[in-house]
Amino acid sequence: MFGAWARIVIETDNGWDEKQYNHKSDTMKSYRKELWFELPARRGFINITGTIEDCLLESGIREGLVLVNAMHITASVFINDDESGLHHDYEVWLEKLAPHAPVEQYHHNGYEDNADAHLKRQIMGREVVVAVTEGRLDFGTWERIFYGEFDGRRKKRVLVKIIGE
Repeated sequence: MFGAWARIVIETDNGWDEKQYNHKSDTMKSYRKELWFELPARRGFINITGTIEDCLLESGIREGLVLVNAMHITASVFINDDESGLHHDYEVWLEKLAPHAPVEQYHHNGYEDNADAHLKRQIMGREVVVAVTEGRLDFGTWERIFYGEFDGRRKKRVLVKIIGE
């Protein structure tokens, strides 16, 4: 059971007015699911909006928040438009900011060659939080959720956590 208590004091023309509110809700729910991805290429973007909508439906939550986060340090979750030209632009821009080669330029690279992937993930972000309203993801017109991979060819997890009523 979740509960909240608040004391509100308001100055009025007749002095101070004090009200106490006690709200208890037995309807708060929590949902958790792990998604797994294994891209055959080193880098790529996958629109996972439909999968997240399926999780929301499965959760039964109508009002609340959904958190979607990459559980690996060389992968990302972000929101943007599902437009192939934009995805290409991201690829070019990220490669300019953190080029893969020469791998010797990075102190991190020793047994691995993925320092650039760590930097790209930092730029694109770890997670997104989206409001849930009337059982739907409360997006702007073109917003979609993406999984971004920067060091693929192995399995990685994404956590979906939904809380609400």
